[in-house]
Amino acid sequence: MQNKLTLSKSITLSGENLLWGLGLGLSLFALILDGMANRIFSIGSLTFPLILCGLLTVSLGYWAIPILRKLKAGQIIREDGPQAHLQKAGTPTMGGIFFVPVGVAIALILSRFHPDVIAVSLLTLAYAFIGWLDDWQILQRRSNKGISPKMKLALQIGFAVIFCGWLAWSQPSTITNIALPFGLQLSLGLLFWPLAGFVLVAESNATNLTDGVDGLMGGLGAIAFLGLGAYLAPTSLELMIFCACMSGSCLGFVAHNRNPAKVFMGDTGSLALGGGLAGVALLTNTLWVLLIISGIFLIETLSVIAQVSYYKATKGHDGVGKRLFKMAPFHHHLELSGWLETQVVGTFYLVSSILVSFCLLH
Repeated sequence: MQNKLTLSKSITLSGENLLWGLGLGLSLFALILDGMANRIFSIGSLTFPLILCGLLTVSLGYWAIPILRKLKAGQIIREDGPQAHLQKAGTPTMGGIFFVPVGVAIALILSRFHPDVIAVSLLTLAYAFIGWLDDWQILQRRSNKGISPKMKLALQIGFAVIFCGWLAWSQPSTITNIALPFGLQLSLGLLFWPLAGFVLVAESNATNLTDGVDGLMGGLGAIAFLGLGAYLAPTSLELMIFCACMSGSCLGFVAHNRNPAKVFMGDTGSLALGGGLAGVALLTNTLWVLLIISGIFLIETLSVIAQVSYYKATKGHDGVGKRLFKMAPFHHHLELSGWLETQVVGTFYLVSSILVSFCLLH
């Protein structure tokens, strides 16, 4: 009896089975929605871009990962992090350089280079560039410190300003009216633009903080993008395709990044995913949808803010404060509390799927 329970638990918690569950779940979800909309055999569907980008990313990974190894692009692991992560030192990072371009390129082709898709694609690549600079500096210095936080923030704000400038020039004035649930609207006027910049910077940093466990951000990115794409399907076909492509590329990346990971996405990937999600939400007036779909990213970010704030507030004369969590972001707290990485990933996948379902059923 004990042997059966052990076998069942190991099957449930394996990285490979989480990958299969994620892939089959997202594919079935896309097929059902496409079938209901009578677009199941169309290029302008959720399923075709999802599967195409997934297969291309998986295939490209077999070529890109050995090159990253030859370039000695091994991850530098934080010594103050979970001790179990130290064995991951040397695993190739900067995986975003091969899965992000796949989603962007296929989205541009399938959307026939629609202006909106071009804009969010450039934004996604711009944030990927910031991440690449950070990853490259980490590798060059052989430490876990890349470009300075001020430089990273300045670049994020700079690209956000450029994107917002394009929004102001290309979109109708009604873009400053924020859509809320139950058909309500909030007219912000000029206040919309600081909010838009904040969303771009905050979302990219949130996805960056969430990337810290094998298969976590890749899978959550696949769920979030497909959920946002499904929500946009009735109103924005081109951006639905973009989201489906990015979801597929994330899913294909998880095939290499699932536990035990053969490659990490690095800031190159994580910053790009946040920038892409925020850009689509701003362009389609779906900020409230983004807020709910990004629930896990929000929790991870708030855990870091709470940890730092509590530590500072409880500092004694010796300059040492108390910790609210064993470690932040929250996924590390769970690990240090005894959770396996695969338990964290599986639970976060489930919660993210529930949040997406809530948005679609609203």
